[in-house]
Amino acid sequence: MTGNHELAGKVVVVTGASAGVGRATARAFAREGASIGLVARDRQRLEAARAEVEALGSRAVVAPADVADPDAVEAAAAAVEAALGPIDVWVNNAMVTILGRFPQVSPDEYKRVTEVTYLGNVNGARAALARMLPRDGGRGRGCIVQVGSALAYRGIPLQAAYCGAKHAIQGFTEALRAELAADGSAVHVTTVSLPAVNTPQFDWARNKMPRRPRPMAPVFQPEMVADAIVWAATARRREVLVGGSTLLTVWGNRFAPGLVTRLLARTAVEGQQTDEPEIPERPDNLWQSVPGEKGARGRFGAESHGASVQLWATRHRPWLAAAALALLTGAVMAAAAGRRPR
Repeated sequence: MTGNHELAGKVVVVTGASAGVGRATARAFAREGASIGLVARDRQRLEAARAEVEALGSRAVVAPADVADPDAVEAAAAAVEAALGPIDVWVNNAMVTILGRFPQVSPDEYKRVTEVTYLGNVNGARAALARMLPRDGGRGRGCIVQVGSALAYRGIPLQAAYCGAKHAIQGFTEALRAELAADGSAVHVTTVSLPAVNTPQFDWARNKMPRRPRPMAPVFQPEMVADAIVWAATARRREVLVGGSTLLTVWGNRFAPGLVTRLLARTAVEGQQTDEPEIPERPDNLWQSVPGEKGARGRFGAESHGASVQLWATRHRPWLAAAALALLTGAVMAAAAGRRPR
């Protein structure tokens, strides 16, 4: 819990809310007193998410939709507002991925990942802005949270479609943010870039590799990144990087991209597979949801981190800066006193 009293009574939409990061994020907003619009394909899991939100004392409405369908997203937004009131925060989180080398991924599969992960984000932003921009005499009011990834800055082997979609979200968000600034809009857009997270996606993502998929270490628990998303909704930051691995990925690729390529070539193919053989004909969620309750966490909890020093430092940056300034001032004064004649 972030203790963010600004969110009490607000209406928040979370896409991909039926499992994983979205499920954890819905609970995290509910703990702050927000009402939650739950958007995903699987109604059964959405109902389970609603029960969790209501158990925390908040209101929730289930709005099933495939985010790749703009009309379905618009209908979901209308249903949320009809039940809960005007949407204050929209979290674009829904995604799908495929693990496999690029030539193994068919054009239709590649298109589907792009439509859900990238265009689903665009569709969500469009539905949110249609409601947020006219407020306050046209100045606008509200926040859109784009759930990004370290892979928006650095593509890795076996996930070309997903990495391409996350790169596209980054470019789209930068353009949108500039347009809003040009119009003087008060609608805020923030990106929360995630590390590898222990979610059920590795049990239902389409996989063309011989062994079962896994997140690339280090791995973090979904509740930790959910708290970062909740904090970002009111922090007015342009972007929040979550986890030291995300920070290293962004800066490493900026200053030594060739070295990062060689490192990934040596480690990332094996690093995204377990030692277990893939299960033949295992169902996946590329075209439709996989039945069954999954919750927020995947099966890699034993190695997953529940906290991040880097994220703590990001959230407490003003205090750290003040402390550093105080230490520097003290050191300068001590040095000056040491040089003073006796």
